[in-house]
Amino acid sequence: MPGKGRAVERPYTSTERAALSDALPVLGETTFDIHLNGEAFWRNIPADVWDYRLGGYQVLKKWLSYREQALLGRNLLPEEVQYFADTVRRIGALLMMPRSGSR
Repeated sequence: MPGKGRAVERPYTSTERAALSDALPVLGETTFDIHLNGEAFWRNIPADVWDYRLGGYQVLKKWLSYREQALLGRNLLPEEVQYFADTVRRIGALLMMPRSGSR
């Protein structure tokens, strides 16, 4: 994890597992809590969402790496925190889309 943040992989809680039941084969059998610092973190980012890569880059990790406090000179704005959460949901939705046959 870039900077002082950290990614903690863990099993789903029973509540999380129940909420995601049919999606688990697509989203992964474990989940991550992504800690931005000692006070702020995102909870329950499915493993396959956290590991999603585009162009060889781990999308979410890369996005956060460019927003380290030392690099920006400031904390994340509320809009940026929300954008990250929205991106997590969008990647999850992409993974859940049915795959069509080859052309």
